[in-house]
Amino acid sequence: MRLRSILAGAAALALFAAPALAEEYLGGAVKTVDIGGQQVLTDADGMTLYIFDKDTAGDGKSVCNGDCAVKWPPLMAAEDAQDEGDFTVVTRDDGSKMWAHEGMPLYYWYEDTEPGDTSGDGVGGVWHLAVD
Repeated sequence: MRLRSILAGAAALALFAAPALAEEYLGGAVKTVDIGGQQVLTDADGMTLYIFDKDTAGDGKSVCNGDCAVKWPPLMAAEDAQDEGDFTVVTRDDGSKMWAHEGMPLYYWYEDTEPGDTSGDGVGGVWHLAVD
């Protein structure tokens, strides 16, 4: 009886320890992952996505171009990509396409090197985790 209780307890702990299944968007190209209690948007490989306060939600543009885009690469979209729910296509200054979530263009941070890294959060007081 004691062994059964121990096994039941271990099984219950395993359920609580298991990560929640990620929500997937754009055919699995973007997903949400729990990072520090927040549902953060990442790419399919788990690399964190960010938003930029200087962008204007819903205007269909990115203000992070040139040198900015070297440190903050955009989450690129195919030339023929179509809006999907909260995800919209933004045309960049060079004519290429990128994804936006709830109107805010999505970017990577060049110093994030591993899935789950969030070193870009708060940079310059204007870069933030993209949350769902």
